[in-house]
Amino acid sequence: MTNRIDTLFSRKSEKILSVYFTAGYPNPGDTIPILKSLQNHGVDMAEIGIPFSDPIADGPVIQMSNTSALKNGMNLKILFEQLKDVRRDISIPILLMGYLNPIMQFGFEEFCKSCCMSGIDGIIIADLPFRDYLQEYKHVADSFGLRMIMLITPETSEERIRLIDDYTEGFIYMVSSASTTGARKNFGQREQSYFKRIQNMGLRNHCLTGFGISNHETMETAQEYSAGAIVGSKFLSILTESASPEMAVKELMTNLLYLPDQNT
Repeated sequence: MTNRIDTLFSRKSEKILSVYFTAGYPNPGDTIPILKSLQNHGVDMAEIGIPFSDPIADGPVIQMSNTSALKNGMNLKILFEQLKDVRRDISIPILLMGYLNPIMQFGFEEFCKSCCMSGIDGIIIADLPFRDYLQEYKHVADSFGLRMIMLITPETSEERIRLIDDYTEGFIYMVSSASTTGARKNFGQREQSYFKRIQNMGLRNHCLTGFGISNHETMETAQEYSAGAIVGSKFLSILTESASPEMAVKELMTNLLYLPDQNT
């Protein structure tokens, strides 16, 4: 069976929008309504965060959502139960993103099997070392048709980036800066130089830019230098204040697609 991530990039190589949200936030039953709203408003791909008590790569907004989701009782068993019929209504690619600890507690092979049975297309494990991925996890993920997405940062060496490009499929997650997640107003010269450097490497995989995408300007910059943008903290902030997932997605798209009125 063709992987939906591969299918997406085969038909669309630019201006891709992927949106991250935390499972179980703001409410335990929001997973499917959020996915439906994202798809209905033209989002290309969704990343579902697995709540964890110590999300070290994430800023305060995502940390808060993790804490709240855990208090709501969300865990992998419940999430997979919610996702068992997700492909009846959702056709866009879906990834699960999280940290190694809760996945290992669940059991990595069982996790991959459950992803496959639920129609999940890819996995992002923020704290999984690339060497460990190659030696211990790649063959398992591959056997279930899952794309393991690796992150690169401005500090990642060219040698490591090329290894990642050689040994992974789907796309490469280009972290915009050496910091935690969180909204930003714009990307400066340092970030843009990094984006240009990666763009000029001629990688086999497409890159998507994440961390700091929060408005039209940051999304436009991400789309200029890579295949698209990943939005997380901004969407979670909007979800916190919105009456429904539908309203939250509408507001997110307004933030991303339209320049603010300079006269207000």
